Parts: sequence; C-alpha cells; structure tokens
Amino acid sequence: MNLRNKRNKPAAEVHTAALNDIMFFLMLFFLLASAVANPQVVKLLLPKSSAGEQSVAKKTMTISVTSDLTYHVDKQAVPLENLESYIQSNIATGEELTIMLYADETVPIKNILSVMDVANKLKVKLVLATEPKRD
Repeated sequence: MNLRNKRNKPAAEVHTAALNDIMFFLMLFFLLASAVANPQVVKLLLPKSSAGEQSVAKKTMTISVTSDLTYHVDKQAVPLENLESYIQSNIATGEELTIMLYADETVPIKNILSVMDVANKLKVKLVLATEPKRD
C-alpha cells in the first residue's frame, strides 16, 4: 500500500537563460576571432582559382602587391628596388622560407614576375595566393 502523497513530489526544472547568454558570447567571440585570423595580410581582391590548395611552411613571409603597385612585406611598405635586400636580411641560415605572394587581380603580370624573379634569385619558394572559385 502506497501511503505517500503524490502532490508533494519535487519538480525538476532547468533554467537555461544563463546558458543561452554564454553560448551567444562564445559564438560572438569565435566570429570576431576568425575575422582577424591572419593579421599579416593586406586586404586585396585576389583572382579566383578552381584548384587551390593551402600549404603551410616552416617560415612564411607575405608579400602583397596592391592595385596602386605598392609592395608590402608583412604589412610594411618596401620599394621594389629594396625588396631583394629586405628578404635576404630576413632569411636565417639553414631555414626554409616560403613567400606567399598576394597580388590584386588588377596588377599587371610584369609586376608579379618582378617579385618572382627576386624569389628565384634568392632560391626561395614562392606561392601565388588565390581565392577559390564559387559556383
């Protein structure tokens, strides 16, 4: 015989209002963190490529060529004439360096080739950055 009163059972409730606030702030934090994930890159409009792969090297240096033909090495403006000496001064002995070349899509190919010539002269790997095509 069950003598317990069924009306006195404790009710279990979970208040999720505080958890919703925490999840919102975490989502906002990760969105802002992803926007500044690569601070070494000058904002450019890159050409599209259908087969683009990301490669990660031990040491990378970013060179950006803007539409007004200014050259930036890791966000520092460097004239084309001083580009070779600047890169050579940043190369440590025995360290493999890869240059990521970011060029605006309006930059003439001869300006891109001038950076490639400097990389070939210094025997440094050079990768031309593109954006993937969106269908």
